[in-house]
Amino acid sequence: MQKRAILLGGSGQIGTATARTLLFHGWDVTVAHRGARSSVVEGVRTLTLDREDATAVRAAASGADLVLDSVAYTAEHAETYAPLAGDVGSLVVISTASVYAGLDGSSPDDATGVDDFPTYPVPITEDHPTVGDAGPGARTSYSAGKAALERALLDIDDLPVTILRPGAIHGPESPALREWYFLQRALDGRDRVPLAYRGESRFSTSATVNIAELVRLAAEHPGRRVLNAVDEPAPTVLEIGQDVFAHVGHTAEFDLLAGPPVDGVGAHPWAVPTPMVLSMQAAREQLGYEPLGTHRSTIGSALDWMLARVAEGDWRELFPGLARYGAENWFDYAAEDRALGV
Repeated sequence: MQKRAILLGGSGQIGTATARTLLFHGWDVTVAHRGARSSVVEGVRTLTLDREDATAVRAAASGADLVLDSVAYTAEHAETYAPLAGDVGSLVVISTASVYAGLDGSSPDDATGVDDFPTYPVPITEDHPTVGDAGPGARTSYSAGKAALERALLDIDDLPVTILRPGAIHGPESPALREWYFLQRALDGRDRVPLAYRGESRFSTSATVNIAELVRLAAEHPGRRVLNAVDEPAPTVLEIGQDVFAHVGHTAEFDLLAGPPVDGVGAHPWAVPTPMVLSMQAAREQLGYEPLGTHRSTIGSALDWMLARVAEGDWRELFPGLARYGAENWFDYAAEDRALGV
């Protein structure tokens, strides 16, 4: 009998990749979304659903072999699933790597600059402490809300839930593809690219196809677990730039600047002063996980998709989500030229 999956937030980047993966493996897939945009994946069923309507979510999820929730953010969202313990085959919920607390207990959300960015062990394993619980319904920060969500889910007895912690996500349908920092420079023909911290910053990336593979495996092996969901090896920002330029056939010189950005020059969306690198050992041991690719081998589909999208209009209007990474200041070429003596 064909297995049934329902994907909440299924028209987004993770849902799209997961739908394709599950269809390939013979699943019956329903993509649930708010109606703002429909799924681009052929062969799925669609359902208009508000994630805040717990009754509707439970009705849709009841009896499913897999429920993927990529749009849960708070402990209150976890409460949706309490009545479904024993009534779903496997629940997979997307969390975030930023739930990990630094060695001083702080969160990346708390950092105001270089001096107070958290320091982590390398690599970070799933038993590393997470940030303080924000409490039911509270969302004082994105990371605190996700940490509260995780704890609430794990407090539900008999719920077969797998919590996945991705890093910097990339893939087609991404609302905020960080690699635009390099792709726009290639389009503009820039032959000098300044990178702070000598281009050595590492913040684990996560290809949506790799996340989707973890979702599939968790569906086939239900359990109660928390797993990292990142690419290995974790690329440096210099390697990310090289990957992007290699895909589009662009050549540029990287100016590897010591220390943090100065007046914005050298700033980029992975500009962390200390590495945030996650381990995938637990996924290999518990699920037999093997990645479908590295950052270099998977980024091309995301770049091609974004190039097709920006051909339709201004990237600022098409991808307003990039603003949260400071994208409005990424392309001050005059300031870069002055700093580099060009």
